Amino acid sequence: MQIILIIILIFGAFLVQAGLGFLQMKHFSKAYTELRRIGKVAIGKRPGKVRAGTIVMFAISNSGKILKAKKMQGVTVMAQVKDLDGFEGKHIQSLNDNDMKHCNKLLKLAILDAVHNYKTIMSGGEIPEKNSLFKSIMLQAERVTLTKK
Repeated sequence: MQIILIIILIFGAFLVQAGLGFLQMKHFSKAYTELRRIGKVAIGKRPGKVRAGTIVMFAISNSGKILKAKKMQGVTVMAQVKDLDGFEGKHIQSLNDNDMKHCNKLLKLAILDAVHNYKTIMSGGEIPEKNSLFKSIMLQAERVTLTKK
């Protein structure tokens, strides 16, 4: 009887997690759409393993001037998109440490990723997709089996 209760609790926690994740993605999509109506959007991220994950979005004019900035930072699915002040009117390619002095380390790294992504796309390049944890494990296992042959 206790095992059934544990399974029900685990399943219930999974459903709550999935529901909150869905709401978070809906909120993120709404913020992205808002920025997309203003101009091009540069997105930078710094995924969190143990620490808080961070995503920044910049609405950018055709000349590269930042029109509006938003961030989402947190450890749980309760993190919400918020305005990121202090970047409006600045050129994305010329952001420096002085512009980011009010930002924490993870936020700075996400901003630098957004700048890198913007420069890559504007120069005609592509941003390579990063492997998920599962895919990385599978690739590692494949390498091990190939070296044994």
